[in-house]
Amino acid sequence: MANGSRQAAWEFFGAELKRRRENAGITQVELGSRVFVSGGYIGQFEQAIRKPQLDVAQRIDEALQTDGIFERMWQQLIKEQRYAEYFAHAADLERLANKLCDWEPSVIPGLLQTPAYTRALVVATHPFASDELIAERVTARGERSGILKDTTRPEYWAIVHESVLRVPVGGPEIAAEALEHMATMARERKVVLQVLPFSAGAPANNGSLRLMEFDDAPPTAYTETSFSGSLLDDPAVVKRASRAYDLLRGAALSPEASLALIASAAEDFRRWTRTT
Repeated sequence: MANGSRQAAWEFFGAELKRRRENAGITQVELGSRVFVSGGYIGQFEQAIRKPQLDVAQRIDEALQTDGIFERMWQQLIKEQRYAEYFAHAADLERLANKLCDWEPSVIPGLLQTPAYTRALVVATHPFASDELIAERVTARGERSGILKDTTRPEYWAIVHESVLRVPVGGPEIAAEALEHMATMARERKVVLQVLPFSAGAPANNGSLRLMEFDDAPPTAYTETSFSGSLLDDPAVVKRASRAYDLLRGAALSPEASLALIASAAEDFRRWTRTT
């Protein structure tokens, strides 16, 4: 399903939700209280601005007594999306955020990757995948990075661990190009980039972390491991995640020192390429 038709399908989901809610004589606030989200979120679901998580779709079915229709629509739409189910909601929110803050302890953040680097990661995690599937994953990740080229692009901060600079993902040439691209994005002021050096010791957060802020909704955090991810919107949890990010930022090198370290690591890979 193309992006446009998928969006149209989510708009149908929202329109159907609004129709059935109004037929039941329930306000957005009342439905929100029954399914444990705010009335504003119900409004955003109805406008297809945000997509509900599966458990919310199930509770909507219960509240409106719709015999599972919203769960079935959700399942069908999620099956046809381009990202893993656990990341799909984060990808949707990424396009709505006015500020993104990424922490990556092992790989270059997705928004800053080159196609060759992304391909190497996909092949490493899906060694038996078809060329078509690999190309689709690479294209999807590349399309995400388009938000940094928009005039309305979000304010973007990224912190990576020094280990990200030392692993030759895809080989030294691909790794060097990837680091140089990341540095170029920082020099073009599309991202404020910092490196947490080995000398900083244990990081304040072990897995990857993303913080997202919005114009008209509360901030959200997203955490991810190799095989799962979680969206966190509980204010207390988001506050703890924000504190962890602040600690990472405080322990990281300055943007200028970070760029120098990245350039040095890229040159190390270049020398490796010339001597092999």
